[in-house]
Amino acid sequence: MFSFKAARSGAVIRRNARVTERVAGKQRFLSECARRVFQAIATEGRIIIICNRSPLRRLNMPFSFKETAPETLKVSGRRPGHATDA
Repeated sequence: MFSFKAARSGAVIRRNARVTERVAGKQRFLSECARRVFQAIATEGRIIIICNRSPLRRLNMPFSFKETAPETLKVSGRRPGHATDA
């Protein structure tokens, strides 16, 4: 999977955790991620591999758009589940 164009270009790869463990083995996979300084996240039986060395920031509500590029992250309208003044 690390020879994929996405991995070479610094993109994100998403794979089934069971298949990854069966094909590569958990320790071998994690060792290869560490060697390349990639970050892996597991959720709902999937593995998400961030194929670059940039730091991650987890964005939860509420968060400030000031920390990110404001021109690329615009929020308009009301957020789902948010009460409005009537």
